[in-house]
Parts: sequence; C-alpha cells; structure tokens
Amino acid sequence: MSSTLSKEIIASISNGTHGDPFSVLGLHEIEEKGKVKLVIRAFRPEAKTVVAQIGSSKPLKLDRISDEGLFEKVIPRRKKRFEYTLQITPYEGKKFDITDAYNTGSLLDEFDLQLWGEGNHQKAYNFMGAHPKKIEKVKGTHFVVSAPSAYRVSVVGSFNNWDGRVHSMRKFHNQGIWEIFIPHVSEGDLYKYEIKTPVQDAPLLKADPYAFTAEVRPQTSSIVTDINGYKWSDDDWMESREAKQGQDQPISIYELHAGSWRRKIEYESDFLSYRELAKELIPYIKEMGFTHVELLPIAEHPYDPSWGYQITGYYAPTSRFGSPEDFMYFVDECHKAGIGVLLDWVPAHFAKDDHGLRRFDGTGLYEHEDPRQGEHLDWGTCIFNFGRTEVQNFLVSNAVYWCDKFHIDGLRVDAVASMLYLDYSREEEEWVPNKCGGRENIEAINFLRKFNDVLHVLYPGVITFAEESTSWGGVSRPTETGGLGFDYKWNMGWMNDTLSFIQKDPIHRKYHQDQLTFSLIYAFSEHFALPFSHDEVVHMKHSMLSKMPGDDWQKFANLRLLYTYMYTHPGKKLLFMGCEFGQWSEWNHENSLDWHLLEWEKHQGLRQLVKDLNRISKEQPALHEVDSDWRGFEWIDVSDADNSLISYVRRGKEADDFVVVILNFTPTVHYGYQIGVPKDGEYEVVMNTDSEYYGGSNAGDSVINAKWGDWHNQPAYINVTIPPLAGLIIKPKG
Repeated sequence: MSSTLSKEIIASISNGTHGDPFSVLGLHEIEEKGKVKLVIRAFRPEAKTVVAQIGSSKPLKLDRISDEGLFEKVIPRRKKRFEYTLQITPYEGKKFDITDAYNTGSLLDEFDLQLWGEGNHQKAYNFMGAHPKKIEKVKGTHFVVSAPSAYRVSVVGSFNNWDGRVHSMRKFHNQGIWEIFIPHVSEGDLYKYEIKTPVQDAPLLKADPYAFTAEVRPQTSSIVTDINGYKWSDDDWMESREAKQGQDQPISIYELHAGSWRRKIEYESDFLSYRELAKELIPYIKEMGFTHVELLPIAEHPYDPSWGYQITGYYAPTSRFGSPEDFMYFVDECHKAGIGVLLDWVPAHFAKDDHGLRRFDGTGLYEHEDPRQGEHLDWGTCIFNFGRTEVQNFLVSNAVYWCDKFHIDGLRVDAVASMLYLDYSREEEEWVPNKCGGRENIEAINFLRKFNDVLHVLYPGVITFAEESTSWGGVSRPTETGGLGFDYKWNMGWMNDTLSFIQKDPIHRKYHQDQLTFSLIYAFSEHFALPFSHDEVVHMKHSMLSKMPGDDWQKFANLRLLYTYMYTHPGKKLLFMGCEFGQWSEWNHENSLDWHLLEWEKHQGLRQLVKDLNRISKEQPALHEVDSDWRGFEWIDVSDADNSLISYVRRGKEADDFVVVILNFTPTVHYGYQIGVPKDGEYEVVMNTDSEYYGGSNAGDSVINAKWGDWHNQPAYINVTIPPLAGLIIKPKG
C-alpha cells in the first residue's frame, strides 16, 4: 500500500523510535501535486481496522501502511482542520470509539515553562504529572514529565496495553519537558512512563515523580488522581495557626509511625487507615494534651522497614493507609480538634528502586552522576543534585504541596547534616570538594535557604524543624542574616548528653553533672526543640524505660524525672509514641504498641505524668513563653554535684511570672534542704513526680513557705523536702 510517509518514518513510528510522533500522527497538511490536502494518521497496534468519523459524514476507513499498526487516510476535499473520532475494531474484544490524542495541541502555559526553566517554580505539581481535564467536551488526562536526556517518552498503562509505541509524548527541547493529553484516560487508571534513552537498548519503566497516588506495594504503578475535590472544614484552625505556632507558644509534639501506633485488633498485620487513625488517634492526643502530631514520612515508599525514609513517590501519600482524600480527612479532623500536623520530610536522599527517581532518563537527572556525590553509602540511597533546576523545582514544590493541598502545619527536615557536608560519613578519597575547595555543600545550603524562604512567604504560619546534629551555626536564624532559615533545630547534643547522664547509676552521677547542665551554655544560640525520638528506641538502644538504671521502681522514677527535666528545660518538646506510658521493648514497626501495659498502675502513672506535664506547660507561661532567650531561664544552684541536685527558675514575659524547678537525680530524700527563690511567701506545688498519683513514694511537702534572706543569689529561700529521684515544680501561691 502506498503512503505519504517514507519507509524510514513508517519504521520509526512502528517500532517506537521516532523522536517527534506529533509531527507524523494525528491530522496534518500535506502537499500532493501542488495541492494542499489533509491526512489522518493513527498508530494502533491492537486494531484490525481503524475508521475516522468526521461529523455526520460517511465514515472513512484508514489504510494500514505497516504490519505493526500504522494507519493513514488522505482527505482530498478538505482544506481546513476538523474534529474527528476514531473507531477501533480490535483483533480481540468489542469495537470502541476514541478521540485522537495526536489531534490536541500543547496545553502547557508559557509562564509555567519560564519558571520551570529558571528553577523557580514553587507549585510545579499544578502542571507536572497527571491531571484529569476536559478539553473541548473531551475528558481525558494531561501528562507532563521532565526527562531531558531521553529521546522518547511514552505514557503506558491499562488504557493502551502498556505499549510504549501508542502514546509517545511531545518534547519541549529547551526545557526537557514532555507532554501529551490522552482522551478517555480517567481517575483510577494505572500508568507509568516508558523512557527510551541513548545509553541503553531496553526502555526504562518509571513511576511518575509527580504522581498523587501509587499502587499499594509491592506494585509500583502510578494512578491517575484528582486531588482537588476535598471540602475542607478547618477554617478556624488555619486562620489562627500563625498565632498558635508562634515562638512564645507551648509546642509539645507526639511523634508517630502511622503503621505501628495501633493495628487492627482482629488482624494484627493490618494497618489502620487514615480515617480509622483519625477516629482513634485524635481523641488520644487530645486527652494527652499534645499540641501537635508529627508523622514519620508518609510519602510513598516500597520498603516497610525503611519507616518511610526511602521514598519513591514524593507527592503521593502512601496507599498503605488509604487515598489522598483520606489523608486530607485525617489532617482536617486533627485541625478541628485543635491539633497541628507535622510531617517528616526527606529531601536529603531517595530510594534506588528501579521504578523511582534513580537515573530517571538514563542519566543522573535527580542525583549526581559521580557516586562520590550521588550516593549515600550508609543508607544505600541516592543524594539529590541540589544545583539542578529540575531538583529545586521538584523539592521546593513538594514542600509547598504538602502545605497547599494537605494543610500541613510544618515540616521536620530529616538528615540535614548529611546535606550540609560533602564529606558526611565518607573517608578522605570518597568525596569531592566544592568549587572553593571546602567540604560545605554550597548547593544544598542554598536549597535549604530557598526552601525555608519560599515556605515562610507562602505560608507564614508554617514551622520548619531541622534534624541537624553538628555545630553548624545559624540553623534557626533568618536567611537574610546568613542562617538557614529554620524555625527550630533539634537539640541532638542535649538529647545525647542527657540520656548518657540518666543511664548512669545514681551513685556515679555526681561525677558527670556537667552532662546534665552543659546544654545551658548554648541553649539560646538557636531556637531548639528537645527530641526523644524514634531513633532513640531502636537498633539495640533500648526503650526509654529500659534505659533507666535500677529496679523497676527506680526505672519509673528516673523516667518521670527525665521527662520533667525535658518539659522544664528551654525548648519545644517531642516524644515518640509509646514513650509516654513506658514501653519495655524497643519500637518494632511491624507490631502495635504494647497497649496492654496500661493495665498496670506504674504505666498508668507515667502516662498521667506526661499528660499533666503537657497541661502544666500550657497553663504556665513561664514554661513556654521565653524559650530562646536567657531572660526565660535562671540558675538557682548548679553546683551541688555531690547530691546530684539542680535547681533553676523559668520565667515568662511578665516579671512576676515564674516557676521554680528542683530536680533530684539520686534516690536519697533530702529533708529541710535550703534553696534560694525569687520572692517570699507561700508557694504551691505545681508538680511532684514522686506523688503516689504517678506511682511514687509520696514524699515531699504540701505547704512551702519562703522567707526573706539571701541564698543562692536569690532574695529569699525555702527549706523543702526533696523526694527521691524526683522533680518539683513550685510557684508563688495566688
């Protein structure tokens, strides 16, 4: 059969190697014998016959011009473009009608392309990925993907038998972007990108980096999803969020792994869905008095034991627990209950799985080509190339996406230290210096500043946390002063020193009191959050309760004391799930927490203590208003190492608003112990961790009177009974 196409073009379309199928397929003008004519071409490998229907005219049967399924028909009597549909009669199954994907022009906006090229697109998810649309009464899905080094990209899916030759995309060569609008592809359809690269014969099969939903692992396809239909009901929270999350507000975070907080009773292996989690978790957090819940990464990840830290789908809430709309419901319900929602966010590295971002277009598109820069040897993951505009668009937009589409209130950025240093966890010959010869990752530093600036401008009430474990200066300082722009830095030094101290036998603690007090030397150099996180209760580190020395009574007393020290120390608070009631065993992501322990009074007492600490930290401005300034803290006595006793004042913004904290890290009761206080008069006991209410021995005074008289550089003093392994919080009465 003769054709208007050359044999070479027919072959390239038929075998899927043509670089620009839009120039061949669809409706085109041709010139025959000096006359302009129109021709329809379609490539349908599954078709026995293809018929074009032009309005009410008689159907035109297209001619087969290749055995692989290329069809064409010249329309001699039409000079103007027209709309048409194709009727496909397959070799198997019933005939069906389609609108030709190759008869639709580009749907991309020039401004989007400009911002993308600059690396300044802050909401790239609005045009990248798969978006259901209606174009001139035709419903379908618009696909856009970045793959600059590919010489062919196709959308494959359940709608085209996963054949990469059928829906090859249009390339914008100057931006490295590919697009196609495919009629009749709708929500719920599975898809991937088939990417032909210059570096290997077999095409790559990749999930969509911008997909909003993915199949439940171990399946890996992306799913066409419209995420714009949810009706939010959290206006009150969103309007007041900035004030509620200010530096002078109490912030107490319950860190949570959604897959193991609680499992379905009848099926221990089954997860709670996002909606079930909302029903069971929110009342619990509300009862316990936490202000926020922080979720370990919930972006799609293939490997459960990674806890979500090895991500393949940055824009897809994991399908393990439900749909994106289900997750929106969870956040909405948290907000209506007055609970903020934080996400653990992982821009430092990504999973190596073949369907993910690694060598996406056959080259290091998202990662560095050089493994000395592009691989985390410790974690078996890839490192983002933060200097690429594609990566900046991808990651900055992703941070914005969670706040925009899911109303997330803050992000905790994982592994910031690994981003800041090129030689992080590497030997001398395993890293590449920056352009100045140093070890600092200049591109990552600039990215972190950009991410924080963009997020804070677009969403002033959103807060960001850095998990940063080094002495890098200015992590929580504004970018305009040279800082990284985070709101808070996790105080890893405080956490390590405090845990090292508390795990020692009380008889030896007097030799190590500096571990307990050292944090106050630098406590106001940053805005800190104090974490007892998931990392401290795994990998043979023991649970918080099991870390404590002594017999069972002493273990519980030590832990009550430790939590009181945390809640009265400057900084916002974070506690991992299960730590609030004293898990004996380490956290196991495969199992529910040991909720049965709450049948025992000691565990009930510990949980009640945490509940009361959350309440007191809210009720007492002195414990939260001035967390990042010396004006909020004053030592009373830091020198009584022999008795392992420390005492200090926490102050609020008002001059007469203060509490006194006394902590005894030995099992010895001290009677009539003299301590200086800021004023005379009667003091009330706000908390005594040795109360029998919490499982203690009930030592201590019910009435405390202060007299004028200089002591510990204070104008007044008290003589007080200090219980064993216990903390006291007292304040002037009235």
